[in-house]
Amino acid sequence: MAHKIGKVLSLVVVLVAGLGVSAISLAEEVPSPLKTATSQKLGTYLVDSRGMTLYIYDKDKDAGKSTCNEACAKAWPPFAPKAGDPAAKAPLSVMTRDDGTKQYAYKGKPLYYYGKDGKSGEATGEGRGKVWWVIKP
Repeated sequence: MAHKIGKVLSLVVVLVAGLGVSAISLAEEVPSPLKTATSQKLGTYLVDSRGMTLYIYDKDKDAGKSTCNEACAKAWPPFAPKAGDPAAKAPLSVMTRDDGTKQYAYKGKPLYYYGKDGKSGEATGEGRGKVWWVIKP
């Protein structure tokens, strides 16, 4: 059985190579300023251009609407566009928060940082309160 699977995978690689398509382009592309990171524990997830992990919040039920305000937004700062960032392209969008500031959303889900993540690659907010999660492309 393993031999047959190996032959099928080899055929897929040959077909993809013959089409001039890389395996990377087969995956869904994420629009700038988003990037992806990969860890053994979390798999592939979204980060900002500096490699800082981005999160979604289960309590954000309505697309393009953040429920994380005031003290919550201090602990979980919104991922906001900066001057010079490229225009958001689907599935990335820019939404307006209740306080009038802007925030990125991915597939309608507002994106946040975790204030205790101190460096790129950290994802210490994953699973916090069973409502905060890294976002997968």
